[in-house]
Amino acid sequence: MSKLLHLDRLREGRVLLAFSGGVDSTALFHLLLENNIAFDIAHVNYHTRETSDAEEKNAERLAARHSLQCYAHSCRLGGINFEHRAREERYRFFGYLMKKHGYTYLLTAHQLNDRLEWLMMQICRGSGLPEMLGIRSHDSRDGIEILRPLLEWDRDSIEAYLHERKIPHHIDESNADERYTRNFFRHRYSTPIMRDYRDAIRRSFRYLEEDSESLIESMDFKTVNEFAYAENPTNIRSLLYGIDRYFKSRSYLLSKHDKEALKGGGDHIIGRRFIVSIEMKYTFVAPYEANVVMDKGFKEECRKLKIATKLRGYLFGVPEAMRVMRQLKGAQELLRSD
Repeated sequence: MSKLLHLDRLREGRVLLAFSGGVDSTALFHLLLENNIAFDIAHVNYHTRETSDAEEKNAERLAARHSLQCYAHSCRLGGINFEHRAREERYRFFGYLMKKHGYTYLLTAHQLNDRLEWLMMQICRGSGLPEMLGIRSHDSRDGIEILRPLLEWDRDSIEAYLHERKIPHHIDESNADERYTRNFFRHRYSTPIMRDYRDAIRRSFRYLEEDSESLIESMDFKTVNEFAYAENPTNIRSLLYGIDRYFKSRSYLLSKHDKEALKGGGDHIIGRRFIVSIEMKYTFVAPYEANVVMDKGFKEECRKLKIATKLRGYLFGVPEAMRVMRQLKGAQELLRSD
């Protein structure tokens, strides 16, 4: 049976566990207790099932039994694309808790089967290596550090752990619905493959994550109001990945057309809402504001600084962002395309 990943990190800071009460998060809850990790839990009630309120009460009782804090959030999300909006809602809640209470890490209970299912879905979408490894053992989102200690545990091992210890947990009946893409891949492909090749799959993901970390450079966007900027990495693949992650942090998904266009560098309007300007040294992102009347002095300064025309409307109305732009405009370095 695998150990929890990142035990040293878990012991060094304050930990918040995203807790649904299902198989995976219940197992992680008890494994944290066994490893003497100090933590609290956060539970989101979407009111999508008759048992949702009972599951929230069970989470609160479980936390109280072990003298832990349980933060509960209640919401109702109607309309289309529920999975995406539910993910955004819970991460807003988790982020609020992390900042308010000073937690160091957010823990999610993703495991090895989840990782394989995600990789399969990304292959079928024509994605590259960073996207295939979207579920990483150590990641960040909106300034939150995320750890996934169960990523080397497969589903059968987790269920066996709960069964051997007679630990109660709830079963989400929607997991059987193959109308959800992930469930389709789970039932048709990943479950039988995992049972035959579990150890090899675990090793492969270790190697893939190590390779990805050596190939993809980080891109650290800083923000002033709604103006964002980052120093460019040394290769196009890292650049595109960094821009894509920034937009995802803003709850905006780039289209395939957007990504193809960004490969050429230069200035691009994204979704009629944003301007992305890729220069030699920096990438700039800002809201796209057209038809802004600017004075001649400002336009002349922008021309001398070689600021992208479509960025100027936003910068004209936000002096703080313009001051940062003045500071950044300096020697330019060529971006390689290898």
